[in-house]
Amino acid sequence: MKSGFVTIIGRPNVGKSTLLNQILGQKIVITTDKAQTTRKRIKGIYTTNEGQIVFVDTPGVHKPLNKLGEFLLDEAKISIPDADLILFLVDGSEPAGKGDKWIAQNLLETDIPVIVVMNKVDKVKKPDVVDENLISYKTLFEKNLPIVRVSAKTGRNIDTLISNIFKKLPEGEMLYPEDVVTEETMRSVAEEVIREKILLNTSDEIPHSVAVKIDRFQESEEIDRIYANIFCETKSQKGILIGKGGSMLKRIGTEAREELEKIVEKKVFLGLEVKVEKDWRKKDSSLKNFGYEQEK
Repeated sequence: MKSGFVTIIGRPNVGKSTLLNQILGQKIVITTDKAQTTRKRIKGIYTTNEGQIVFVDTPGVHKPLNKLGEFLLDEAKISIPDADLILFLVDGSEPAGKGDKWIAQNLLETDIPVIVVMNKVDKVKKPDVVDENLISYKTLFEKNLPIVRVSAKTGRNIDTLISNIFKKLPEGEMLYPEDVVTEETMRSVAEEVIREKILLNTSDEIPHSVAVKIDRFQESEEIDRIYANIFCETKSQKGILIGKGGSMLKRIGTEAREELEKIVEKKVFLGLEVKVEKDWRKKDSSLKNFGYEQEK
């Protein structure tokens, strides 16, 4: 049997979280088309008769503009040394860019095995273009790395990717019970689901300026009662989040509640309140309060 930790690294919006959800066959990580959707390392555990893969999904690597950005970059960086294998996920529908080159030179010059995973190849209709893009990613590295083309959205070639991963992992016993899929608590899942609905329903600076924190989480057999605070940085952002007559907050709450009910398989009461915490992304104390603090 084989087992080990596999870190997924890449630029924002290349499909890291979509890939992990596709591999696991269920949604454990929120996904949107906005940068910084993933803000923390999240473990997804894949178990078969062949062994167990503990995937570590990481925030997209980008130039940090504030303390939150620094936290996101550090989340990606610190996931590398403990990995048995790194998946460098790239957007195969376009050639390698400056961000990919920075990751290759600054994060992936390591003795840890690396597999380049070309995602979104289904978006390209001309095979010659995909081949040209592949060459551009090959040239980022001095050594010849294995490259797997996939579609995280459709599941194309995921079996091939899993087979390649197991070839690189060491022999070992399972690291988690076989029925465990993630370490995430329901409190953190609820926070992420609420934040996802905010990202999907708002635009411009709002998605990046929002943090969600559960105030109370009361479980019972019939219904879970969840009370959460949505923090933004300005009064104008608060107005947008609440909406005319509370319409936006109601929409966010309804969509989040419906998704949470599917997860817990029972009724959920969700109470949301919007609060202003000025410049929270620049403050260490606020980042710590919202859970954006590196685990020691």
